[in-house]
Amino acid sequence: MLVLGAGTAGLAAAARAAHRGRSVLVLDHAEHVGGLAASFDLAGMSVDYGSHRLPERLAPDVESDLEELLGGDLQTRRRTARVRVADRWVPLERSTSDLRRLLPHPMATAMAWDTGRSGLRRRGGADYAAAMKARVGRRIYDAVYEPYARKLWDQPGNRLDADAAGRIVSADITWRSGRRYRAAGSEFRYPRQGFGQIPTVLAETAVAAGATIRLGTEIDAIEPAFGSVIVRTLDGASLTGRHAFSTLPLPRLARSTRPGPPLGAIETATRLRFRAMVLVFLVHEGGRWSPFDCHHFPADDTPVLRLSEPANYRDNSDDPTGHTVLCAEMPCAVGDEIWSANDVELAELVEEAAARTDLPDIKVAEVQVHRSAMYYPSYTLGYDRDLKGLDSWLRGIPSVTSFGRFGLFFHDNTHHALLLAREAGNALGPEGTFDHLAWERGRERVEALLD
Repeated sequence: MLVLGAGTAGLAAAARAAHRGRSVLVLDHAEHVGGLAASFDLAGMSVDYGSHRLPERLAPDVESDLEELLGGDLQTRRRTARVRVADRWVPLERSTSDLRRLLPHPMATAMAWDTGRSGLRRRGGADYAAAMKARVGRRIYDAVYEPYARKLWDQPGNRLDADAAGRIVSADITWRSGRRYRAAGSEFRYPRQGFGQIPTVLAETAVAAGATIRLGTEIDAIEPAFGSVIVRTLDGASLTGRHAFSTLPLPRLARSTRPGPPLGAIETATRLRFRAMVLVFLVHEGGRWSPFDCHHFPADDTPVLRLSEPANYRDNSDDPTGHTVLCAEMPCAVGDEIWSANDVELAELVEEAAARTDLPDIKVAEVQVHRSAMYYPSYTLGYDRDLKGLDSWLRGIPSVTSFGRFGLFFHDNTHHALLLAREAGNALGPEGTFDHLAWERGRERVEALLD
């Protein structure tokens, strides 16, 4: 069978299929495995493509799989992130007294009032703005959630889907307070050698089970038929399998498939957009830069959304002690001012953000920039209608199964991707068959966890 994409979802599915005795070939255009979940070495330190972590509470199957893969390297860490509110740094885990101490008195009082009335507000809403105001109150929404979403998607909250957009922002910033509140996300799981240790070990496991991984391979066309699928690559190769697992971006899968979707589905596919991201990595001389794992910048006075310090996500004695690496995330559009800025300009923007917000000076020794044209699906109002036609077409192709964040156009984190891969692998039957009903049920179970 063929697996299109060597990210976490594709590799986990490939490993599962290979363990079940399938002949598996994994294809990816990149020169490394892991996709956005990969890590790379910078100044002797393993760093990630953005801020990644696993939740403290994992599905039992995923937890057992990861513990088997990583052993003692899967660590439990205390979250120390902070968010900038009213020109003050506020920890994500806080009590009501913390708000009174850290924020201006009128704002702290108003936020405490909103928090106290949270149980009286009607849940739900027609859009992200309405839903989040119902959840956290108007003051907290205006101070944190509206500017954060606007920076992330370049859209106001009333033009974003309530459920999909809310999942992403709430995963980053969970604002609840109490007399002594301990947030559900106060702890997280993280590999000792960086988040990319997960796809790296998955790739090793898949290869050990008999799978082949071919990197640097661009897919030109996908030609499904009943009981088989042909994948043609730009270098002229023609590859045939009984079934294909695809984690390609859904619009790209539609463009590459022959014959393609009906005209209406093609039209809706063009409206499914992705938000780009520029990642700016700064090597800071002088040891650890701060004791915090991540700083969130909702306000529009800087293009930086998050500034993380990978070394603070783990306990790794192999990490250098004389310097550290910072990762700044800047959402953008391909071709805009941020996307087109050079390394020096981008580094200056990060330094300015730190200086403006009372963070320590960054003693920059090296700068490295990575750009991703597709980082987050864009969940504007009505995206689900555009997705429905394409998804219906895809479900009608018996020899291709699409999953993953880009393959289903929903925001699944790594633990969800691993669950989807497990469900896809479990649907593989004997002699190359695939149980579509079992897959649909499994997909529904995972999607229910996202709500």
